[in-house]
Amino acid sequence: MMYMLSEWSLGVWPEAPSPLLALAALAVAVLVSVHALLHKRDVGSAIGWIGLAWLSPLIGGALYLIFGINRVRRRAHRLREDHAPTAPGAAQGAAFDPEHRFAPLERAAGRISGRVAEAGNAVRVFCNGDEAYPAMLEAIAGARHSIALSSYILRDDAAGGRFIDALIAAQRRGLAVRVLIDGIGGGFFRSPAYARLRRNGVPAGRFMHALQPWRRPVLNLRTHRKILAVDGRLAFAGGMNIAAQNLLAAAPPAPVRDTHFRFDGPVVRQLVAAFAEDWSFEMDEDLAGDAWFPPLAPAGNAVARVITSGPDQDVEKIEFLILEAIACARRSVRFMTPYFLPDERLVTSLALAKIRGVAVDIVLPAQSDHPLIDWAMRAHVGPLLAEGCCIWRNPPPFDHSKIMVVDGEWCLIGSANWDIRSLRLNFELNVEVYDPALGARLEALMQARRGGPLTRAELDARGLPTRLRDAAARLLMPYV
Repeated sequence: MMYMLSEWSLGVWPEAPSPLLALAALAVAVLVSVHALLHKRDVGSAIGWIGLAWLSPLIGGALYLIFGINRVRRRAHRLREDHAPTAPGAAQGAAFDPEHRFAPLERAAGRISGRVAEAGNAVRVFCNGDEAYPAMLEAIAGARHSIALSSYILRDDAAGGRFIDALIAAQRRGLAVRVLIDGIGGGFFRSPAYARLRRNGVPAGRFMHALQPWRRPVLNLRTHRKILAVDGRLAFAGGMNIAAQNLLAAAPPAPVRDTHFRFDGPVVRQLVAAFAEDWSFEMDEDLAGDAWFPPLAPAGNAVARVITSGPDQDVEKIEFLILEAIACARRSVRFMTPYFLPDERLVTSLALAKIRGVAVDIVLPAQSDHPLIDWAMRAHVGPLLAEGCCIWRNPPPFDHSKIMVVDGEWCLIGSANWDIRSLRLNFELNVEVYDPALGARLEALMQARRGGPLTRAELDARGLPTRLRDAAARLLMPYV
């Protein structure tokens, strides 16, 4: 038995291994199994990890240690209470009259997020870096007190270099500048943007980054949030990274189309608070005072609220909100996303919406920047097409926008993709906005991006090797 266990753990040995090694392999398999049984909510995930632990205890145990255990514990819980109105008001649905069309959704969002819906906001839409970057750089140049920037990708190139220069200049004129770059998206071994900021005295952090795996063995937990807040009075958020590939007018070799947003009004406080939580978690410094959280006056007519999700206290909150919004839809659910690999709950929710007469339109890239995801998507969308949901292919260039509109008025914009990585593993930030004008603008944008439809006949015409490839890619959904 001991010899068989050692074969499971390390492969076929030329001679019988040490009984102590076999005993260690058995102990690792038991420990992984116990931990997975107690802490894994998803049954398939628990079964997969337990199976791997018993088939290959030492290798499986090492992989579980790196990828399977959520060690994230936030040190900044109090910041949300200090800087953003929270649960008591949120639970009452104060933003709308009880008879309002969206009052049930607003109340549910308050309970899910722990934040209130703030009235009096203005939201501007920017297409691509050609529109967004000049507005963001102008805001940085005009800052008087503080600048907070968080980005999954910040490159020191023709686009990002201008941001780095502007942040260094702001630091030198005495502003409080804080920059957070993801430890993987910003470059794991080298991050030129981070290095140049630090050389010039700008406080910057690399989110959950460590070259020593025992210090930060959570490579699959990333911050995907994109926030730029200036003086605590205006903020930009959405799905756009900072890199030259977003400057379409310059004809980059691998262009990325995207959509970004500027917010003015009380919801800015929630955006700054979300950054402050991440900064406190990574850098152990609290951001407080009027430089970061000044009084804010109404700036428009939109009702808005920040929704964060991540593998900590906010687990699956964006997904829960999406499920609730689909359940409340009466006329239409329309969204676009660069990657579409949702779990079965979301697929079923969309299919049921179509069954009850709601128009469901999904806009996806005709070809994304990850072929594996494209293959898996084609093996995943059959049930939606069978119920009559429409999937539209967005012609090149690759579109990275994440937009959702329900019944022409409720909008969800931000960083989260429709895949398991975004909705369960990454730290994401979206903003829900109740605004018919914004809804009409975003629906028109999605309409303009529609190419030809993806059809059941096209999926059925795939040859057996292609279908097997796509189905195998689908098995990697939790990890891509």
